Amino acid sequence: MRKKITLSSSSCCLALLILAVCPLPADAQSSANIYQATLMESDQKTKEVSTEELRSILAEKSATVIDARPFKEYAISHIPGAVNVSAKPGVPMSLYVSDVAEIERVTKGSKAAPIVLYCNGPFCGKSKRLAAELLDAGYTNVRRYQLGIPVWRALGGLTQIQPEAVRHVIENDRTAVFIDAREVAEFKAGSIAQARNIPRSGLKPGKDVGEVKAAKDDGRLPMEDHNTRIIVFGKTAEQAQAVAEAIAKEAFHNVSFFDAGFEQFKTVLQL
Repeated sequence: MRKKITLSSSSCCLALLILAVCPLPADAQSSANIYQATLMESDQKTKEVSTEELRSILAEKSATVIDARPFKEYAISHIPGAVNVSAKPGVPMSLYVSDVAEIERVTKGSKAAPIVLYCNGPFCGKSKRLAAELLDAGYTNVRRYQLGIPVWRALGGLTQIQPEAVRHVIENDRTAVFIDAREVAEFKAGSIAQARNIPRSGLKPGKDVGEVKAAKDDGRLPMEDHNTRIIVFGKTAEQAQAVAEAIAKEAFHNVSFFDAGFEQFKTVLQL
């Protein structure tokens, strides 16, 4: 029997979706919530971590978090704090797996180093394949966030875009929305052609308030497709991240921020 999870009305659909693949055990604490869920798959050789646990791991830097997907996918959108390594040579894309030799370099040769893997969610096999190869290579502290980046986003998690991926998105995703988090005067003085302005100073605590609410009403945010890719840049990385967090809390499921300032953003675009 599943324990009841208390959620806001805006989260009911998400809860039903995740519970379908992340059932809680019968003896789960009554205080358990969706952030503590895992897939709980049987016969797994590596332990899973929940979204709540991954957040703590990233905040405390208590493990190396590895994005087990190809580099281009990582560069376009990855969990902040995660690292990526090259592919194992000679493997077809359908069976993609990261190169264990590269992970050994990242962990400085320590087979006991704590490692957490993630990929594209419950039905993605990349982190499972990599976990198996790491165990075979003698690693002893490997865990997986098997809910992956889709659930991370659905639960309000931000992602980060690498500089080398910005131009790729501009050239290949015509629906992407670019948000400039700088102040109005700075935005008017010059930005990228397709940018929309949501200044950091206009944010207020809570939902449907301040500049974000105004942006939902006046078309700056894509209210008719909450899965639209949204990329936020600002004068500083902190400014961009703050605005990105506010947007993600309004149920937009694909929000990334540029982890550097506007001058570097212009350099990437060769403006």
